[in-house]
Amino acid sequence: MRKTRIDFTSVAGVPVSLGLILIGQALEGGRLGSLLQLTAALIVFGGTIGAVLLSFSLADVKRALGGLRTVFLWDGEPPELTIDTILEYARKARKEGIMSLEDELPTVADPFMQKGLRLAVDGTEPHAVREMLEIENQCREEYDEIPAKIYESGGGYAPTIGIIGAVLGLIHVMQNLADPSKLGAGIAVAFVATLYGVGSANLIFLPIATKLKMKARHEARRRELVIEGIMAIQEGLNPRTIQEKLVGFAARADAPPARPAKAA
Repeated sequence: MRKTRIDFTSVAGVPVSLGLILIGQALEGGRLGSLLQLTAALIVFGGTIGAVLLSFSLADVKRALGGLRTVFLWDGEPPELTIDTILEYARKARKEGIMSLEDELPTVADPFMQKGLRLAVDGTEPHAVREMLEIENQCREEYDEIPAKIYESGGGYAPTIGIIGAVLGLIHVMQNLADPSKLGAGIAVAFVATLYGVGSANLIFLPIATKLKMKARHEARRRELVIEGIMAIQEGLNPRTIQEKLVGFAARADAPPARPAKAA
């Protein structure tokens, strides 16, 4: 069963980015209140939300909002746990035959692994099993990346709409050149709108999109691991051979290999 964990890099990223920027602004003698402009916020965030709604369906937008939870709380399964599970089925299949896995199918928590094992137990040709699982994995990865694309689009729209807010603020300034008391408010909206657009894109929308893409890719790689494991089980390989194959497959260039699982 998967365990939900706190993503500490996401939790730390928000206060580090926003907090240090505000501290830097305070060190220069600036005030937090000078950055709070309701008019600029309505222009930038209202315009960005409208553009996103126009670009995607309501169902996709709801999924993107729900995806915020996975940025900070995630139940992704580490590769070594997936390997352990596959090896358990490999040992049973080697001792009792692959048909013995039929009794295990109702207890398999991962629907993707359950489907692959069922195809193998039913005697489906190996190339057909691989083809079906790879197609499903590819489609699932594209589906999982939709929330990331929504935040990525928000990160693209926000700076441009911030410029629109700046132009509107300058128009207000030009219309009130005869009244110096109104010039400050118009100039403030112009600069703060630009700040909101660029800041929200680079500190919120784009980082969230990147994190969601990484987690979608992690799940895709885990499913690839499942495919290789099921193909090895169907081929009748020794559990030790399967272990070495999967550990090597799970290894990444920027991280140490997965912890070796217990072999038979």
